[in-house]
Amino acid sequence: MSSLLSRITIDPEICHGKPAIRHLRYPVEAMLEYLAGGDTIEDLLAEFPDLERDDLLACLEFAAQSLKLKSQHLVLA
Repeated sequence: MSSLLSRITIDPEICHGKPAIRHLRYPVEAMLEYLAGGDTIEDLLAEFPDLERDDLLACLEFAAQSLKLKSQHLVLA
């Protein structure tokens, strides 16, 4: 496992068991949505001062690895 991925945690007591950053209440999904919406890593670090650059890189790595593990095909409209 990549050292970045160790920053992503899954705990049924936090964020309803969705993957989150370092047992904090920052779901990976939400951070990816911010990035997809045009926010930069620097924007997110300013908005959420308890996050670190590697936390956001871990979200990207988690998404990439999740796609590799699943053989799903996305239909883009």
